[in-house]
Amino acid sequence: MATSMRVTGAWVQLLTDWLDKENLPAPELRSILDSRGPADIVALPLWRELLARAVALRPELPAPGLAIGALVQPRHVGVLGYLTLTCQTLGEVMLAYQRYESLFYGRDLVEVEAGADRMTMRWPAAVAVGELADSVSVAAMITFIRRLLERRLVPLRVSFVFAAPDAGVRRAYREFLGCPVAFGAGHTSVSFPLSFLGLSLPRSDAASRALLDHQARALLRALPDSDDFDRALQRTLVGLLPEGRVSLRRVAERLHVSPRTLQRRLAGRALSWQMLLDRTREQLADQYLADRSLTLGEIALLLGYSEHSAFSRAYRQWTGRTPERARRSASGR
Repeated sequence: MATSMRVTGAWVQLLTDWLDKENLPAPELRSILDSRGPADIVALPLWRELLARAVALRPELPAPGLAIGALVQPRHVGVLGYLTLTCQTLGEVMLAYQRYESLFYGRDLVEVEAGADRMTMRWPAAVAVGELADSVSVAAMITFIRRLLERRLVPLRVSFVFAAPDAGVRRAYREFLGCPVAFGAGHTSVSFPLSFLGLSLPRSDAASRALLDHQARALLRALPDSDDFDRALQRTLVGLLPEGRVSLRRVAERLHVSPRTLQRRLAGRALSWQMLLDRTREQLADQYLADRSLTLGEIALLLGYSEHSAFSRAYRQWTGRTPERARRSASGR
């Protein structure tokens, strides 16, 4: 089953960042890594091979997969990085990951269990991808969450399906994760206290803030001279668009006003609901097209379209050109 899975070129750049951190030239390995664009698909066997080649350069490190995963930034996870910016709580982040995991691995893999006091995300042993790759993924997930929350979140328990390593390596896992760690389990899993799901995201992490600032600038172009209500309206739109069910009524409900009141506010800006929706989508589309880690299909998803063709038709109506042409122009080709 694992052979049908894959990762993205953006994810593989974790390895380039680790080589930089460790001051490792590795020209042949870097050549392979650099040949993959952020939106490219990287087969899982190749990802495992690249990891093995990289860590062989530093055989003295006790748990290199943890060190690699700890370098994660929003740019490494592509569309999921943007989706976290639409979330207000850790629970919403977890839901976004569960909903869109297939954009990353090519398949839906995670199983979520909620108990009286904990939530567990687990991946069956049948889809385990090896000690290194699984360690990178779990370390990246924990690190990403810690950066979003700006605190050292400690899981209740983490388990891996690979066999227990020696005592020194086990200690490295416990110190990094801060909780009991099991090996040789039936699932790779991470358990959190259920109360963590309500934790709010402060959003001042530098990398996340950079993405958020890009979105904010796009929205300002869609609604110049906006006031507090307008900004709340725009943030609500961005949050609802990826769900694919954005409507005036749903936005009004989120803003705790009636649809009629929202229509009056828009009319006061010489805007209809459709004009606001199109203008917001167009400005966000231009921003997303400049990010090479996003495929056109992922951009369509972020803008609330069910398929790439619908986004392409809309973009041509707005700008007179296709998204592909706009992307080529933005890259200077």
